[in-house]
Amino acid sequence: MPEVFESTVQHRVPFYETDAMAIVHHSNYVRYFELARILWMDEHDRPYREYVNEDLHFTTTAVEVAYHRGARFDDLLDVRCWMERVRHASLRIRYEITRNGERIASGATEHAMVDESGRPRRIPRERRAILASRVTG
Repeated sequence: MPEVFESTVQHRVPFYETDAMAIVHHSNYVRYFELARILWMDEHDRPYREYVNEDLHFTTTAVEVAYHRGARFDDLLDVRCWMERVRHASLRIRYEITRNGERIASGATEHAMVDESGRPRRIPRERRAILASRVTG
């Protein structure tokens, strides 16, 4: 069976992430995506701080979020992500957020590699090969 390159981070919803209806405010889902993305880098590529130390960053160029159910204060969420696509200077990551197996939200983010000044850069060949080898379905 082929190896699956996914990462899952658990997040218990604190009260301050909810709105007046005690439902997680929609803006927090993008933050949850980032928690999973950084873990994915740690587990399947290299720590993001190593890119930063080389003055390279993956700037976010697009975010998609589909809200399926509301999450609430004290829910324990599983935020799962996987690499969907890698190109010369960009990548796309998919996400699924669940609570006890029930889908809460899903989405994707796209990122372009830039240098410290914000100029586009190609993902270094060695890194790109590693990332591309971890693309899941």
